[in-house]
Amino acid sequence: MTASTTSEDVRRVALALPDTTEKLAWGQPTFRVAGKVFAALGDDDSTVAFKCPKEERAELIAAEPQKFFLRAGHDDNYNWLRARLAAVEDEEELRAILLDSWRQAAPRRLLAAHPDLAAPGPEPGGAVTAS
Repeated sequence: MTASTTSEDVRRVALALPDTTEKLAWGQPTFRVAGKVFAALGDDDSTVAFKCPKEERAELIAAEPQKFFLRAGHDDNYNWLRARLAAVEDEEELRAILLDSWRQAAPRRLLAAHPDLAAPGPEPGGAVTAS
């Protein structure tokens, strides 16, 4: 039994990531790394939009349609996806979503300066780490 994830959780987790700032844009709070938007709260603070490669969106939506969705006519042509905060399981899942989005927007120099935030990948010998 977990409490719903809130917009304040999004704010706290996003702002804990390196070089992240909050700025109002389009009347909504957005979170930026090195000036690039990687997340934004929705109109009523019940959703969060985040960077997600187009080729991954359909699979995420099909797997968890109660959690992930596209805003029709707005997200169609961009590498963005949205999540309903009430459906995000816990802070660990929220952090994973925001960190992945942050990695996509962060400049290489910042990623290099924070190897502890690198995406999981192949370990020496070809094994893949568990996520």
